[in-house]
Amino acid sequence: IGTRGSPLALAQAYETRKRLQEAFPELQEEGAIEICVMKTQGDMILDKSLMELGGKGLFTKELDVALLGDEVDICVHSMKDVPTWLPEGTILPCNLPREDTNDAFIHKDGSVTRIEDLPDHSDRLGRLK
Repeated sequence: IGTRGSPLALAQAYETRKRLQEAFPELQEEGAIEICVMKTQGDMILDKSLMELGGKGLFTKELDVALLGDEVDICVHSMKDVPTWLPEGTILPCNLPREDTNDAFIHKDGSVTRIEDLPDHSDRLGRLK
């Protein structure tokens, strides 16, 4: 299984391995499924924005090249990193069930406690990493 080394990517790769082993008992043998951690351009270039460098594919390209070159059998990507157009020769056959995201809503003075109560045309929403 090809994957990035981020905590999220590793969690998804290990979850994928676990589910494959549950579905196919022959894969439970030690070493039957190897997790292959790879660095991508997105992991290595930290001083520029994604848009400056070419977008989402920066976190998947090296993995896709390894897949197409038969270095790995499958890749596990976070959907947030997958470009709209997949490289020729690859498919997106399945997704893991979505987990509870535990989203948080924070307002500067507490006068709004639900997203639904924001004034119309509120356009300054942020996301924490």
